[in-house]
This record gives sequence, structure tokens and C-alpha cells, in this order.
Amino acid sequence: MTILKPLYEQLSRQAILTVKAEHVATFLGHKITPQLAQEIGSQFTTRIEGTCVKHRFGRSSIKIYDKIRPRPAHRDHHQRHLRFQALPQEPAPAEAGVEHRQGPATRGLAPVRKTIYSLNDLREILFGCNRRYLEYLSSLDDFAAGIRALDRLTQPRSVKGCNVNGRNFFSRDERTLLAALQRPGFNIAGLRRADLLLRVAQCSPATLTRQRARLRHLGVIKRVTGTDRYYLTRARRAAIAAGRRLTEHTIIPALA
Repeated sequence: MTILKPLYEQLSRQAILTVKAEHVATFLGHKITPQLAQEIGSQFTTRIEGTCVKHRFGRSSIKIYDKIRPRPAHRDHHQRHLRFQALPQEPAPAEAGVEHRQGPATRGLAPVRKTIYSLNDLREILFGCNRRYLEYLSSLDDFAAGIRALDRLTQPRSVKGCNVNGRNFFSRDERTLLAALQRPGFNIAGLRRADLLLRVAQCSPATLTRQRARLRHLGVIKRVTGTDRYYLTRARRAAIAAGRRLTEHTIIPALA
């Protein structure tokens, strides 16, 4: 549930913003023609059980939704299920045996009848709809890893019984320190406390030592074995760059 929730939030948001009419037609096995008079669209709904993204092509539709259900043996614990469902009220023609009034039977595209004899053909149609939709969703970007990296950078954590506060991008001292950490030269040769003292003049050596330990506990920097040099970790370097860019170019100008 911890992994599925942020992943589904990203998928549902991008599915609403990126899916176009031609995509919906492809999912459901239809074609868009100049004479088409059917309604094509997408909708996002929120319910008590969860959220649903539904794409419509006329009376046919395909949707993805999550549903929270309690575990049978644990009433206080819940599980989140992610489901895909195709509802082809007007399914695309399927290849099937066609009997003629005269001559032998042949195979070709024919409308799917709503009878028990069409279940095999209908199963193949539904499977194809879900497969095409899943292939499209798998091509979307997954930002869940970035969300987790930002949480690890900003959320407090306990280290050896002590509470270590996360980084605060709204603090001037924090922004000055993070800007110093991002200097290109430090990514090449590493950084020492003496290097930071030249860039962060408002911090005393003792304060900077505590800040360095805090950065290490948060996973922002990593020490080179046998030396007093540190490097920014890859994930934290990206998180710091994104956080500073958002703060300085979006939030601060909006408050001005």
C-alpha cells in the first residue's frame, strides 16, 4: 500500500492529462473516422473506496481504479487493490467463423453477438483492450522515487535515539548551505569542512560540524573512506536542485 498509493496517484494524474481521443480509440480497438458521431472523453472521480479514471468511446469504456478493502483476519488493517476493467458495450468486430447462405464457411471480421457462444471472442477482445491500456501506462513517467527522495531529505528521522530534523528550503541559512554544497568543484574533488567555512560565513566551525553530521545522517553527503572529504549523493543532489529551483523561481516570486 505504501508503494502503490503514490504510484497510482502519478498514473491517474498523467492518464487524465495525456490520454487523447485517438488513444482511447486504440485502447478499445476502434477507429476514428470523419463520420464519427460518438462521444470520446475521460473522467476522474473520487469515491469513498478510492479513485477511478475512466475513458469512454461511445457506450464502451475502459477504466483503472483502486479499492480499499479490509483484510479478512484483520478488521483494522486494509489492503489497496488496483484494477483494470474494460466494458465494451459496443465491442470492436472480432475474427470469427462466418457462415454464408451459399458456399462453405469462412473466417473474417464479424460483429460480436451477446450470447454465450461469443465468450471466447469477447475474452480476447477484453484482454487486448487491457493489454493496450497497460502498455500505454507503462510508458508514462514514474515520479514516486522522486517523492520518496524528497521525503527523506525534508522529513525528520531518529538516529541513535536522537531526532534529526530534515532540511528546510524556506530557511535562508539552509538555502545558503545547500547552494554551497552544489558547487561544481565539490562534485569533482569532494568537500571538506574548511571548504564550507569559506562559503557559509555565518556558521561557526562547531555549528558547521553539527550541520555536516546532520547532512550525513539524512543521506545528503557520503564520506570517502579514509579521508575527510564528502560527496553529495546522486539522489540528494537531484532533490536539492529541484527543491531550490522550485523555492527560488516559483514560491518566492509568487509571494513577492
